[in-house]
Amino acid sequence: MKAVSWRIKWFFDHVLARSELLATRQLWWRSYLRESGWYRSVREQKPVDRGGKPIPWITYPALEFLEGRVAKSMAVFEYGCGGSTLWWAEKAERVVACEHNLEWYETMRQRVPANVDLHYAPLGDGGNYSRQILKYNNAFDIIMIDGRDRNACARNALGALKEGGVILWDNSEREKYAEGQNYLLQNGFKRLDFTGLGPLNFYAWGTSLFYRSNNCFDI
Repeated sequence: MKAVSWRIKWFFDHVLARSELLATRQLWWRSYLRESGWYRSVREQKPVDRGGKPIPWITYPALEFLEGRVAKSMAVFEYGCGGSTLWWAEKAERVVACEHNLEWYETMRQRVPANVDLHYAPLGDGGNYSRQILKYNNAFDIIMIDGRDRNACARNALGALKEGGVILWDNSEREKYAEGQNYLLQNGFKRLDFTGLGPLNFYAWGTSLFYRSNNCFDI
């Protein structure tokens, strides 16, 4: 009964939110949803831009910030894989991604281009998933934390960052990630939040950039 109630609440929350968005008379807002690809992402139920190309499932403000700042010479490490992996692969020289779901790993392994090194690491293996990045030293300009065990991933990430490297953390508004985020702040990082709408979802959430002085984005 509890599961049924939860599903009913989820249905009405999303139907109401969608109705409010689609019924708006503000033409600029409707244009933004169209131009950003939000309408198409909802229709296709996957994070894509207006033209149907895969994009990271992060907030649009964060995505707009990254556009034009990711250089072709950069290397990226990503916890979790998907549309973002394909997006990074187009923009960066090298992408290393770690995935915990074997079925999804096998699916993505058939889709990623040659400049992507995709790894499978199950979660129930004494933290092996979060430790995958320990194989690398001073190797990445960008580390994206958007998978599982995120606090441990943050603790293990610093040695793999280049001197000017940055960490991109999605769903950063969630209290359960405060431990890992505070660890970064205690190690000299500053935080820049990008809160807003993003692909698929009918609500705003947070994507945050953690950076130090002389970072690769010049902020």
